[in-house]
Amino acid sequence: MSEWCLGLTGWPLVHSLSPQLHNAALTAAGLRGEYALYPLPPGDIDGLAALLARLRAGKLHGLNVTIPHKQVIVPLLDALTPAAQAIGAVNTVINGQWSMVNGQRFRQEAQFPALVGDNTDAPGFLRDVRRFLGDGFGQRPFALLLGAGGSARAVAYALAQEGWAVTVAARQLRQAQALVDDLAEKVTGRLTAVTLTADALAGLEPGLLVNCTPLGMAPHPDATPWPEALPLPQTAVYDLIYNPPETSLVRQARAAGLPAITGYGMLLEQAALAFARWTGIMLDFAALLPRQ
Repeated sequence: MSEWCLGLTGWPLVHSLSPQLHNAALTAAGLRGEYALYPLPPGDIDGLAALLARLRAGKLHGLNVTIPHKQVIVPLLDALTPAAQAIGAVNTVINGQWSMVNGQRFRQEAQFPALVGDNTDAPGFLRDVRRFLGDGFGQRPFALLLGAGGSARAVAYALAQEGWAVTVAARQLRQAQALVDDLAEKVTGRLTAVTLTADALAGLEPGLLVNCTPLGMAPHPDATPWPEALPLPQTAVYDLIYNPPETSLVRQARAAGLPAITGYGMLLEQAALAFARWTGIMLDFAALLPRQ
């Protein structure tokens, strides 16, 4: 195949560094093609179906999925990997009728499902948070997650599979509880749900605080999910948002003397895994764009 057509769908996408990253990867791998953005607003099921039809037809060869479509897209796919099935959210879609070796596509002899949903967010996050925490990764294995969407599902799954206790906080308790109920029997760590309010979070002492909400991302870079009246706990802070390079939450944490990073490293890790799923080529994405 002479041209690779890859892309990302979600809303909004103005903040995304994925095209810059994946286009650099295509060049580094010696592959011709383009990674483009396909913005689709919340609820645009017809738009998602049309994109997937292009993937089925071979006009698109790989698709990333971000908020708010990571869970919505699941019923439109033919199969899920075990990780995506357990998490209940997808960030990478592959045409499973083809195998990819060193950038070359080979049609499978057996009848594999056409569109397979995978989740590289979970292993991508785990790789980067291990780097961030270093030897402290297993010392205080209790994490507090803010938000209960597709990204929170991936993070909760990744940490709970490592035996961490995870508390999920969302403004709507039923959403956090639904996440906990869905994952409870699939992981080894203990999961609990609370409301994302100052009263509910007061007194919690996590070893890791993870922002899994879009608050702090364009077009509202000054927003933060942490209750204004509540001081941050003495913890490490990981904000999944990577653009802007320093979110309000990260800035607040650093001002309090806490270790804090954005999700730029996770972006690199999950992107490298997705690129390998599509092309059969594993690259060091950190070498393509410097870490922030």
